[in-house]
Amino acid sequence: MDIDYELLHSLPKADLHCHLDGSLRIETLIDLAKQQHISLPSDNPEELKQILSSPNKPRPLNEYLKAFDITLSVLQQEDALIRTAYELAEDAAQENIRYIEVRFSPVLHSTNGLSLPRIMEAVINGLKDAEKSFNIRTGVIVCGMRNINPETSLMLAELAVAYKGAGVVGFDLAGQEESYPAKKHLQAFYLIRNNHINCTAHAGEAFGPESIRQAVHYLNAHRIGHGTRLHEDGDLMNYINDHRIPLELCLTSNIDVGTVPDYKSHPLRFYYEFGIRVTINTDNRLISNTTLTREYALAMEHLGLSLIDIKHIIVHGFKSAFLPIREKRELFKKALIDLGLSPSPFPNYIQESSSS
Repeated sequence: MDIDYELLHSLPKADLHCHLDGSLRIETLIDLAKQQHISLPSDNPEELKQILSSPNKPRPLNEYLKAFDITLSVLQQEDALIRTAYELAEDAAQENIRYIEVRFSPVLHSTNGLSLPRIMEAVINGLKDAEKSFNIRTGVIVCGMRNINPETSLMLAELAVAYKGAGVVGFDLAGQEESYPAKKHLQAFYLIRNNHINCTAHAGEAFGPESIRQAVHYLNAHRIGHGTRLHEDGDLMNYINDHRIPLELCLTSNIDVGTVPDYKSHPLRFYYEFGIRVTINTDNRLISNTTLTREYALAMEHLGLSLIDIKHIIVHGFKSAFLPIREKRELFKKALIDLGLSPSPFPNYIQESSSS
């Protein structure tokens, strides 16, 4: 299949699953390490990128997550957080990502004593500065951590509540999936839902559909992070489809951790044709050595998706954004026009599409 990479690059897009600490520029990582006198495995950009991404060699999720020890080592200062948040939004804007939700766990950036509010404000300020410079809208998703403890997740949920409406658009449960069930973090998600904050949860990546079931029925997640193994439970798959719960799919990172053996084996197309609201995302731009444009190109190349399929999946991304309906509608309207999908009457289409 001939793929027009420049066209994909130019299309308006939304990235709903992108980790700050996995999406630094390699040059920034090296520069920050020098400034902070931190030793890296290599100062050569290409060598360091090879170490972080381990191309063509799938790693179990727990080993994949070890790469974050390197990136997090330079993200313990306010100026570093402001810079990396700004640059991430800039990089996204350069490939016409109109909306990006940047997720991170503030507790992982407090090693050197930086307070959680200062960490939050550094990331939010970096993103807001980028919004002023580029054609992009941003939001922050605070991540609770499965493999730390439920008390920490509750503390992070309280932090998300404090910054609701001031940059935070959602709450997530991330970290090592196997042996750390979502249901242990009920209290954090109870607080989130009772403060009317959107939530998602990593599930169905390193562990099977039971993890997705807990995310939906215990945490009441509005979206599922990954959900790659949903097809192993047909009844649950129907439930996800019936309730229009979006999947935040990330092709390359799923291969990186061995969830699927190769791109052709990824269930994205099956989910899409089944009617599930699928979205395509980057997960970790540095660790997986990818961009959102590349992820869409890979879906076309290996899964045989057409350009109109890609446009429909892009629409899914804008529909699934954790934004108030009025803001989402405006963003969605502009994206539809630029995608060449502008049916009439326009207001009625947008109203109906927001729930389908």
